[in-house]
Amino acid sequence: MKLEHIGIAVKSLGISDELFSKLLGTESYKKETVEREGVVTSFYAAGESKIELLEASREESPISRFIDKKGEGIHHLAFGVENILYEVARLKKEGFEFISEEPKEGADNKLIVFLHPKCTNGVLVELCQEKQ
Repeated sequence: MKLEHIGIAVKSLGISDELFSKLLGTESYKKETVEREGVVTSFYAAGESKIELLEASREESPISRFIDKKGEGIHHLAFGVENILYEVARLKKEGFEFISEEPKEGADNKLIVFLHPKCTNGVLVELCQEKQ
């Protein structure tokens, strides 16, 4: 497992893209809408990891609810895995709970699942695997 990216919930991609472009000294390499999740994303390379900015595309999206409850900030940590099904089974045996155990398509050509924050010290953890 490696840290694949850090997801940051933002109110405005326009404002946040400008900020992170200045901060990291580079432009976003990819913007993508994930309709099913109600989110628009913007990705930045940061060494061997990435920063994913997440803006809600509709009011009832998880990102919109997160910002309403906690404000802008770190939303999740994502760990890249070689075999997402193996990792789900392994972590279930270790007692971890998932928001959904069935991998689904995410942004940046990934299959994703989320562990429930109640079993990870309040941190939303995403597992992601490159789609083949």
